[in-house]
Amino acid sequence: MSKKKNLFAKLGFGRKKAAQVDVEENVQSSLEQPENSPEQVEISPEQSSDNSVEQPEQNQTPEATQQEGGFFSRFTQGFSKSAESIPQEQTQQEPESTQEVTQSTPVEQISDKESSTEQESSIDKEFSTNQESSTNSQLTATAQAEDLAEELVAGSQQANDVLPEPEPEPEPEPEPEPEPEPEPEPEPEPEPEPEPEPEPEPEPEPEKKGFFARLKQGLSKTRQNLGGGLRDLFRGKKIDDELFEELETQLLLADIGVDTTTKIIDSLTESASRSQLKDADALYDLLKQELNQILSPVNQPLVIENSQGPYVILMVGVNGVGKTTTIGKMAKQFQAQGKSVMLAAGDTFRAAAVEQLQVWGERNDIPVVAQHTGADSASVIFDAISAAKARGVDVLIADTAGRLQNKGHLMEELKKVVRVMKKIDQNAPHEVMLTLDAGTGQNALSQAQLFDQAVNLTGISLTKLDGTAKGGVVFAIADKYQIPIRYLGVGEGIDDLRPFNGEDFVDALFAKDD
Repeated sequence: MSKKKNLFAKLGFGRKKAAQVDVEENVQSSLEQPENSPEQVEISPEQSSDNSVEQPEQNQTPEATQQEGGFFSRFTQGFSKSAESIPQEQTQQEPESTQEVTQSTPVEQISDKESSTEQESSIDKEFSTNQESSTNSQLTATAQAEDLAEELVAGSQQANDVLPEPEPEPEPEPEPEPEPEPEPEPEPEPEPEPEPEPEPEPEPEPEKKGFFARLKQGLSKTRQNLGGGLRDLFRGKKIDDELFEELETQLLLADIGVDTTTKIIDSLTESASRSQLKDADALYDLLKQELNQILSPVNQPLVIENSQGPYVILMVGVNGVGKTTTIGKMAKQFQAQGKSVMLAAGDTFRAAAVEQLQVWGERNDIPVVAQHTGADSASVIFDAISAAKARGVDVLIADTAGRLQNKGHLMEELKKVVRVMKKIDQNAPHEVMLTLDAGTGQNALSQAQLFDQAVNLTGISLTKLDGTAKGGVVFAIADKYQIPIRYLGVGEGIDDLRPFNGEDFVDALFAKDD
């Protein structure tokens, strides 16, 4: 309801009664003023006739005022502020004009007043006509405003009907009462600690095998073709051509080589023809002697001579034969003999070669002279020799990049390294050692030949004998080139590289399996 009242107040409704009351009060005040005028004014006899004529005109003013305060004045005062002000001014002015006429005595003034009164009455008539036309337009606007108000009221009622009532706010749930804390349980009595079990006695470490035992184990694959296979071949057989043919086949399978095998068979056949062999067991013992004779010229361990400068060892070989690993093992053995050692990382072609040699140096606390990858190998070795002389080092081992023996330009590079070494020391290198992989078989003969032609080999280290059945290549190299065999490698450990001994090697080949 408050919304409706505010709406009607904005549209102007409710002002009609207030406007009507104001108009009636104004009319009443105007009527009271003419009644009092005869008592205050004395009119002469000459003016009686004129006053009789003038009286009706003066009496018209209250009537006009009453008409103005009727239906028209009520609407004009309800909707327009200007409509209220105009009738009030007229009602207030008319009594004043009456008083002015009664008080004036001259006739000329009365006639002038009559003419002015006639003009005022004509103006009032025109004003009433204009007010009636404006009243009609205002009535139409009022009707439209009432219709619009009714529509707005109906729309607001419909909106109130459509809008859902707000849901009541849920009442807050009462907080649950805190549960009483349970009483703490009594602490259990500590259980007695169990008596510690007696520690088991450490098992005794297995005794390290000697070099011969490791050599025998490493040559097990080669022994199947050479040593053990020959034992079964000679057992319970007579010496004849068929036996020699079977022996020749076994020697070739062990990779001893055609030339060396032919030489061995010819020597055994000559001894048998002289009736020096009684049975096959005697032939078996004679075979072992022949193999020892082949290895005897190359059975020369490396001996470090005491000289003024460092003893320089230059390591050469093809890729992947184990040069860098052999250098690390040799350095450890020399260090164990009480000699100071230095390493030169001359393999500047392979990226990991320098790091690998540095790791070996860190393990054994050995200094390593190295440069960046791609540097000149000869310059690295030259700097290493200079540093070794300055420090008074006993042994300098220089590594080189792996190269194939059939690459002429790489072999020329190796010759250059040797020439540069001789510029700083005429006796360097004191040892040029070729590293061979026993698994390469007869290709090792080609490597030994070409490297010997390039840099004059003085020693050979034979590696990876534990992983091949072709260990007989040792006899082929020794028989053909007679280059001293310095070391044998039968494993990855430091102790698995040992100086070569021909008799031990042959005994390991022909030893019986456990």
